[in-house]
Amino acid sequence: MSQSLTREELQTVMAEADLLKSREEVEAALDRMAGEITAQLSDTMPVVYAIMNGGLVMAGQLLTRLNFPLEQGYLHATRYRGEFTGQTDLQWQAPPSIPMDGRTVLILDDIFDEGHTLAEVVKSCFAQGAKEVLTAVLVNKVHNRKNPDLAVDFVGCDVEDRYVFGYGMDYRSFWRNADGIYAVKGL
Repeated sequence: MSQSLTREELQTVMAEADLLKSREEVEAALDRMAGEITAQLSDTMPVVYAIMNGGLVMAGQLLTRLNFPLEQGYLHATRYRGEFTGQTDLQWQAPPSIPMDGRTVLILDDIFDEGHTLAEVVKSCFAQGAKEVLTAVLVNKVHNRKNPDLAVDFVGCDVEDRYVFGYGMDYRSFWRNADGIYAVKGL
């Protein structure tokens, strides 16, 4: 928990935030994504992984909309910069919980910002024997800094290039539980 923030400061952030996507808009995006995912994966019995922590809320909302057999697991991976500029490593805080050898894998995450961590997770899934790896994100942040090695397969909605939170995305570890997608005032 970030000790430098008070409850009042966090309440102010929420009160001043711009609502980018209402709960109804997010629910509609999840319904649409579920239809697209079902059309493509319903015959594959995939392993579906949510990337913690951000993908937790989206996974909880999306999985109940997928009416076909699947296995659900979780993973928690972080990416950090090494000593040299541009060097990245994927560090598993919780490795994938279900073997994926020869399986179709669907990775769920909250946001596609630059995509470096998600790209590394996809590579790792293939290295662990996945036959096919697809990705789904609730939010695609629109800008030109995307990892060129990754194209997301299923996107809920696009948002402008701002500091966003809600539906799993956080503001300094808080407000993942906000029931809309918000942008911090001025950011």
